[in-house]
Amino acid sequence: MSDDHCATGGDGPGMESRDALDPAAAQAGPPYAECVLCREPTEYPESHKGITLCPVCAWQEAQRTACSG
Repeated sequence: MSDDHCATGGDGPGMESRDALDPAAAQAGPPYAECVLCREPTEYPESHKGITLCPVCAWQEAQRTACSG
């Protein structure tokens, strides 16, 4: 198998979720925690403990760790 998928960068599933996230809809619910990488709202409440990532950053982080060997 080739490791070409490791060098693809940020394109892939979940990239459209940032565009689909409506800021008005995000503010309609409980206060959401910010992503620690891009500061976009996450699906977690502000009271969530630990590192919070938005779906896009979580997917990208999973890709980085999967390719690290």
